[in-house]
Amino acid sequence: MTISAVEAGGERASNWRARNQVKTHGRRSLVVLICSIVTLLAVVYTVYSIRDYVLIQGWTAMPVNLVSILAVVLPVVVAGVALRAVFLSRQAAGSADIYRGRELGAKASDTAWKALAYSAALLIICALAGFLVVNDAAVSRTFFDVGLIAKSAGAVLKAFGTNVFIFVVSCILILVWALVVAIARTLPGEAGKPIRTIAIIYGDLFRGLPAIITIYLIGFGLPLTGLPILKDLSSNAYAIIALTLTYGAYTSEVYRAGIESIHPSQIAAARSLGLSYFRTMRYVVVPQAVRGIVPPLMNNCISLQKDTALVAIIGTIDAFNQSKIIASNYFNLSAVTTVAIIFIVITIPQARFVDKLIERDRRKMRSGM
Repeated sequence: MTISAVEAGGERASNWRARNQVKTHGRRSLVVLICSIVTLLAVVYTVYSIRDYVLIQGWTAMPVNLVSILAVVLPVVVAGVALRAVFLSRQAAGSADIYRGRELGAKASDTAWKALAYSAALLIICALAGFLVVNDAAVSRTFFDVGLIAKSAGAVLKAFGTNVFIFVVSCILILVWALVVAIARTLPGEAGKPIRTIAIIYGDLFRGLPAIITIYLIGFGLPLTGLPILKDLSSNAYAIIALTLTYGAYTSEVYRAGIESIHPSQIAAARSLGLSYFRTMRYVVVPQAVRGIVPPLMNNCISLQKDTALVAIIGTIDAFNQSKIIASNYFNLSAVTTVAIIFIVITIPQARFVDKLIERDRRKMRSGM
């Protein structure tokens, strides 16, 4: 083999390594571009299908057309992003600088994935929107009759006050009752064993029972007992008792986790200063434990707020029962959708607040490390 042949072979190997060190992601970018174009066509078809139905319902043409144009602009932007990914991949393939080619290839990959993600999201939205208008908009007319939602909103909101009342009273009672159960569950020594056993049985019993069964048994069972005072309570009172017993079991476990997270040395230090067990719990353990369990307590409050709709089973005229009455009168479930919207509007801010509390705790933990 001559020297020129060896040099040529080395040059070919070097070129081969250089080409393979630059990943252009050209095929991926091209596929994403095709997907974005398909998404654009799907959005245009869906928008005009919905537009025709909305105009038939008597909506004003100008805002409908404006929304339609804005909806079509989104997939056009996504298609532009996908086209940019194709251009970046071509520039990466034609770059003489390996490092510049790698940079362009990485940008092409990221841009392609971004366009693909937005295309998938738009297709999902199109599928949901198409589901609403399919079969002469049967789903929209059954669940989202705007006229009936507006007409029923006043009555449903008035009845929702019952849900709020039950939630507020139950929440206060649960926080107090659950703390008592948690302390009973953590009583030390042989002397505390009987109380601990009762607390364990209570927690296992009411965490095992579905809330709707507890509400049903208390709401219909206590009036049948003929017991003084208990037989004459209102349905709201029965609902509060049932929810307090049910969520008290769950919340007591949250309290117990917070109490057990306090280092034993703090309890030992408090006892060595002459504090009794209950004073130690009151002044040392419980204040620290509560600060660490605020997010899970808030999550329990959110669940409690939603479960106030279960009181409809014992005849309480809450928002859900009121919506069922309206639905039976109009043979339409849009009033129930009104209740769903109210619960969602109230619950989402609370959920975001819990997320902020959790993130704050994480930041504190990171800064302390």
